[in-house]
Amino acid sequence: MRALTFTPGSKGSLDVRELPDPEPAKGELLIQGLALGICGTDRELAAAEYGWPPPGRDRMVIGHESLGRVLQTPEGSAFSAGDLVVGVVRRPDPVPCGACRRGEFDMCRNGRYTERGIKEIDGYASERWTIEAGYAVRLDPSLESVGMLVEPTSVVAKAWEQIDRIGSRAWFEPRTVLVTGAGPIGLLAALLGRQRGLEVHVLDRAPAGLKSRLVTDLGGTYHSASSLEAFAKAKPDIIIECTGAGQLVIEAMMTTAAAGIVCLCGLAPGGRLHRVDAGVINRDIVLENDVVFGTVNANLRHFRNAAAALAEADPGWLERLITRRVPLDRALDAFEPGDDVKVVIDLTT
Repeated sequence: MRALTFTPGSKGSLDVRELPDPEPAKGELLIQGLALGICGTDRELAAAEYGWPPPGRDRMVIGHESLGRVLQTPEGSAFSAGDLVVGVVRRPDPVPCGACRRGEFDMCRNGRYTERGIKEIDGYASERWTIEAGYAVRLDPSLESVGMLVEPTSVVAKAWEQIDRIGSRAWFEPRTVLVTGAGPIGLLAALLGRQRGLEVHVLDRAPAGLKSRLVTDLGGTYHSASSLEAFAKAKPDIIIECTGAGQLVIEAMMTTAAAGIVCLCGLAPGGRLHRVDAGVINRDIVLENDVVFGTVNANLRHFRNAAAALAEADPGWLERLITRRVPLDRALDAFEPGDDVKVVIDLTT
């Protein structure tokens, strides 16, 4: 079978190679790979910024935004041949820590977790792959062309779960949410905000175009800007920050309504200094009972919640998020920079 592989820590090593077909172990499903979404993490892995190969190997299969179809099931499985599925990315650490022991492996405390396509386990960028039945999530057949969006949606499903938990500390009836960044994570966060009946605003530097139309078609309001100045008076109840831009992170902490919640989903590259009045930020957060928190990765239930949310969404809108599809033979093209929202590799061509 063909697979997209790389050597972690070796820039320029990304390549499509022939590998032996996988053999499912006891309790595993055999999956035909259909498609794979590409995100910033994959580009960072390809650029040798980080990555950990499986023990005893130099190369590994990349890819964590999976989509496949069940070919073979173990005896007694709840899955059937033909089921559309995605695979959870993270696995709990072997120690395990207290969080992993309780099934909350997305909140692992000691860092000994593993991740498909990222840390010590082969990913999903292959024509066939195997997965433990307990880490596979069945999808509605309507998601056949967009199911690879489940993984990024699981990240924002977790973010919204955490927002709801924090809000439950007191009276919580939010009306407005501001999402900064109109990439896949930001747009999917906006989708889940609209599904909750909130007034949704999305801010991005891109001028009017596809991103603005996607937001408008959700029933949201698009703002082409690089600061939160327009929200200085009408402050949102919730801000979901998806850019990682340091200045926006700082502004977000000072721009929510009282008892506001700021969820940081973006990762800042570091290396840039910002002049801030830490005292003003401190006073705003303390005197308004605000909360700022970070979130990353997702659990099994977040994948299931994401699959349910996408099944309720307009399939045409979801399809428009995918701005480029490339065949596996030209997989490296998917890593080229561009104005795409989401690039997908077709594993069947």
